[in-house]
Amino acid sequence: MDWNTSSAFVPVGLALRGPATHKIVCTLGDAAQILIKDWPSDDGEEYVAAVKACVDAISGQIAPEQFREAFLRAADEAGIAALTVVHR
Repeated sequence: MDWNTSSAFVPVGLALRGPATHKIVCTLGDAAQILIKDWPSDDGEEYVAAVKACVDAISGQIAPEQFREAFLRAADEAGIAALTVVHR
């Protein structure tokens, strides 16, 4: 799996706190970077599940959309607003 392929899953817009306030996650690489560098907390169950799912998606063990679902659950757990990004 190419973790920087933009068509891997439907993009997600995030409203984070701190210096990186707004991010758009289009690839598994984007998601991995945000989970590691910009996530507000690294001790939630859904966060840990999302990190594992990201690794699994990068290695091709799960579909990118399965990772996206885990990522959205982690965002909800952390109180991060997440929106589906629609391209026209």
